[in-house]
Formats: sequence, structure tokens, C-alpha cells
Amino acid sequence: MRTIREPGGTPAGDAIRALLLDPGSDLEPRSELLLFLAARAQVVHDVIRPALDAGTWVVADRFFVSTYAYQGAGHGLPLPAVQGANALATGGLVPDLTLVLTVDAATAAARRASRGAGDRMERHGAAFAARVEAAYREALSPDWQRAHPECGPIVGVDADGTPDEVTARLVAIVVERTTPLVTLIS
Repeated sequence: MRTIREPGGTPAGDAIRALLLDPGSDLEPRSELLLFLAARAQVVHDVIRPALDAGTWVVADRFFVSTYAYQGAGHGLPLPAVQGANALATGGLVPDLTLVLTVDAATAAARRASRGAGDRMERHGAAFAARVEAAYREALSPDWQRAHPECGPIVGVDADGTPDEVTARLVAIVVERTTPLVTLIS
């Protein structure tokens, strides 16, 4: 199994990540989108595709749904443009499964606050965070997923509880979703 973070995972992606998350960076939303997608294109080319071609599972901390949530809903960029730019960046790669951690807004805010000052993305304010959260909730609906097959299946996971409890829930869903595949391979 190969794990990656977005943006990042390559030298170019890590440099882009530093710029995107720097609280001192003043990026226009379209520039932000294109930087995220430049990092994604690089990690797909350098890491994800080669790993998948070698039969290795790839686990990413985020992928296309986060782009719809942050740059689409959060910043209000037109979703068809976001979708088209992502298709170019990924070469049409569709995740087999996306897990969205869900927790109430107060708990999410408390967790962010416990990490300190926050990066540039976390400093967009409460209204931005509410739009992002609403977009993630919408992405969990079957209707939204049918309208966005480029995102693959998306499952919500209750993130309330200890890290071990949440991890157990994540593992259970992955096992449930991959057991037929594992059985066929065995």
C-alpha cells in the first residue's frame, strides 16, 4: 500500500503545498484551484498511476471531492470548470472509494482550534467553512454521486470519538467494500 497527501507527494507537489497553505499567501481562487490541480497532476503521474499499474493500493488523504468542496462550493468557482480541469489533471482517474469523515460543526471547530493558528485554507472564515461542510454533506447523497461519477463511490464515516474508534470504523468500511475483491484474488 502506498499513502500520499494532497497537495504533495512529489517535490513539485510539496513546493505547491507550502505556497497553498502559507497563511501569508494571497491567492486568487482560480490560482488556488490551478495550483491544487497542478500538484494533483504531478502526483497522479509520478506516484499514483505507477503504483496502481504495479497492483499497489493507493490511499490519499484527499482527492477530487475536496476540490468540489473547497474551490467549487467554498470559493464559488463554476463546477463545470472545476470538473474539466480535474479531468485534465487526473487523466480521468476515478477513485474506487472516498471516505468522508463527518462530525458536527462545533466539534470540527474545536479540533481545528486545538491545532493552533491554522493554515491559509483554515483562515477563510466560518461562512467558507459552512459552504465546504455543506458540499461534503451533499456529496454523500446518492443523487449527487450519480451526477458526479468522476468522484467514484463516497461513504460518510462518523468521526466522533477517539482516533482508535474512528480508525476502526474506517477499516470496517474498507473491508466491507473490498471483501469481494480480496476473495476473488485469494
